[in-house]
Amino acid sequence: MVNQYETVFIMTPVLSEDQIKETVNKFKDYLTKKGAEIVFEDNWGMRKLAYPVQKKSTGFYYLLEFNAEGNIIRNFEVAFKRDEKILRFLTVKLDKHAVIYNEKKRKKAKEEKKVEA
Repeated sequence: MVNQYETVFIMTPVLSEDQIKETVNKFKDYLTKKGAEIVFEDNWGMRKLAYPVQKKSTGFYYLLEFNAEGNIIRNFEVAFKRDEKILRFLTVKLDKHAVIYNEKKRKKAKEEKKVEA
């Protein structure tokens, strides 16, 4: 059964712009090769961490929202654990209310961009 998931991961702050893109593409490619459909992605940029992780106080945050079979999540998370560029990650299965909320939030953001332009 296909479910909607949201993954936020934090990359180490010492990466170059190219290394960040390469890392994000690696995980996006993993999902698409396993039959997942990426619904939304957002680069949150560098942010301060709530507490030091591996002696780092900042990190590059990235969000992926995708539809996928539940059985690929375990291996997807193992890929995060094996990558030394990843400080932390969290994958959450979205219920129907969260999916509706995210769609409304994106629609509102699009409308606000139109008004600004």
